Amino acid sequence: MRPCGAGQSPRWVLRSERFAFLTARFSLRLLPLRFSLPDLRDFSFMRRGYTPRIPDVRPFGAQRPADRGVATYAHAVPISPDTKDWTWVLERACPECGFDARGFPREEVGRMVRDNAETWKRVLGETALVARRPDDDTWSALEYACHVRDVFSLYDHRLDLMLTQDEPTYPNWDQDEAAVAASYRDQDPARVATELGRAADDLANRFDTVAGSAWDRTGTRSDGAHFTVESFARYLVHDPVHHLYDVERGFEALRAASS
Repeated sequence: MRPCGAGQSPRWVLRSERFAFLTARFSLRLLPLRFSLPDLRDFSFMRRGYTPRIPDVRPFGAQRPADRGVATYAHAVPISPDTKDWTWVLERACPECGFDARGFPREEVGRMVRDNAETWKRVLGETALVARRPDDDTWSALEYACHVRDVFSLYDHRLDLMLTQDEPTYPNWDQDEAAVAASYRDQDPARVATELGRAADDLANRFDTVAGSAWDRTGTRSDGAHFTVESFARYLVHDPVHHLYDVERGFEALRAASS
């Protein structure tokens, strides 16, 4: 997401000072002078053959590289599954990250996804902290980034279903099982940044094609939650934004523990 004061400042940004503060911290504080923005935006090296891990997860049991530099307690234990129903974010602002899914034009979704991906690339460059968990029940920034990458791919597939089929039901996806099966903790941050950027572009490009009555097309999640394309878009955007908030809290805890 673009921090307040950078380029255009649409009204939805100003609705949440807390959200703007969060994105500004990632843009300006986490990685000062470590690399240039042109490096982050060069997509020529992207691996075109990337296959999302959603339909084809790898077997359990992948080993953690010995040189990852992460405390063993922090990576040896799977986190507790998130069983909450987050559809309430369509009705009110999130009290944790401050994001209000009602507060932006639906046509902005593509740009918001691209901007969010740029912030994740900066997070993945925080080499001293990116693979470390703040505690044994919270993902590292790397694991959150892998999740966001796969969410972008998953939602691109679901959006395609909604735009091309009548009343589709999405196949189930267990995000916690996917994290273990695909061994998020072992993945290379630079490669994840590339794949996340590619997945975000694909999703954003598909959202950019939505117009008129297509926003009212519908689909149903495997748990029965019903979405229009518009509510689906608003629900989606909260997820990667909220996880930036999770990562910032984790980085703060890690810095406090090492000081």
